[in-house]
Amino acid sequence: MLVVNRPYFTRVYIPIIKTFVFTCICLFMILFPQEIFKASVRGLEAWWSTVVPALLPFFIVSELLLGLGAVHFMGVLLEPVMRPLFNVPGSGAFVVAMGYTSGAPIGALLTAELRKKNLCTRTEAQRLIAFTNNSSPLFLFGAVAVGMFHNPALGSIIALSHYAANLFIGFLFRFWKKNESVGISSSLKGCLIRKAFKALLEAQREDNRPLGTLLADSIKKSVQTLILIGGFIIFFSVFIEILRLVGILKIISRILYLLLTPLKIDPAIIPALSTGTFEVTLGTKIASETGASLPMQLIATSAMLGWQGLSIHAQVASVIKDTDLSMGTFIAARFLHAVIAPFLAVFLLGPIGPTLSSFLPEAGASAVQLFSNWAFIITLSAAFIIILCILTAVFSLVLYILKSIMIFKFHR
Repeated sequence: MLVVNRPYFTRVYIPIIKTFVFTCICLFMILFPQEIFKASVRGLEAWWSTVVPALLPFFIVSELLLGLGAVHFMGVLLEPVMRPLFNVPGSGAFVVAMGYTSGAPIGALLTAELRKKNLCTRTEAQRLIAFTNNSSPLFLFGAVAVGMFHNPALGSIIALSHYAANLFIGFLFRFWKKNESVGISSSLKGCLIRKAFKALLEAQREDNRPLGTLLADSIKKSVQTLILIGGFIIFFSVFIEILRLVGILKIISRILYLLLTPLKIDPAIIPALSTGTFEVTLGTKIASETGASLPMQLIATSAMLGWQGLSIHAQVASVIKDTDLSMGTFIAARFLHAVIAPFLAVFLLGPIGPTLSSFLPEAGASAVQLFSNWAFIITLSAAFIIILCILTAVFSLVLYILKSIMIFKFHR
């Protein structure tokens, strides 16, 4: 039996392999300049028209809320809710809310920020990163349902299956390393709202940045993060085009076909899955254009949205690189998500499916123009943030009233 000296292999051969791979990529870029240029433009257009308007408002607002102590406020207020459900601190509610309204990789970015500020343990951060990186509602309803499938009604099926599967994964991961759980802090006993405001004020005093400086720092950091994300999107667009040109994508499709044949997967959907392994947007677009049946298209789309593509994986890895977090739980969660979401999508297609015929292609076409409008996307993003704040305030009030009623009954 051959025993591999792993330290030597890692130290010597891995750097050689990396150099060889990227030299080949550079060579193919020289050999196929026109195709590579078009792939770069596709990636740039996807970043500029979809990612920037959808994520920039959320990035700026999340940085502002972090600096203003809103995370500390939510951390105290929602600890009794987040701890029993997901075994994470109350500050994780902020990550969940922003992650589910703005999309990946903001969940990983905010989790990394919580870890840096020591607002959660390493295990809690690993749990958070597993279920707070989703596709945004704008992407699911606008880009996928309307822009690709030209049927707005599909958005409810795709979104419900996507978010429900991820929330279920979050509940499952509450049991991961359960022996390291810290439980609800005894310091949170008493009036939660008063303690929450106290935490908010203390956080603002510690930050001590003027509002103008805080806003400038938030915009600067948000733009830097978006440029990084744009680089990943363009690189993977080029990388996928190279794989297609040299025939590797066909080999991957063949392997997937052999693996998925026992599951009775339509062969027409395989190219979409092979592309979606690397970049979810391109894979989903191909799935919507195949001749496969609608249930098969939904299965493939839900699986790719759950896996999210190696492009998103690379983005998540880049935003947690300065922390002690690893990619293990994130990748495991993405595998689970890719398995659970398709089952939920097929289940939901039963009761919702008959309503799909009421949406005409003309309605889908007009909606495509609407969702390609920057002003509309930014307005909708701002509406999500306002709704989020209102729901948080209402939930906090209800929690306070229930707690007061319980205290009153106890004293009686």
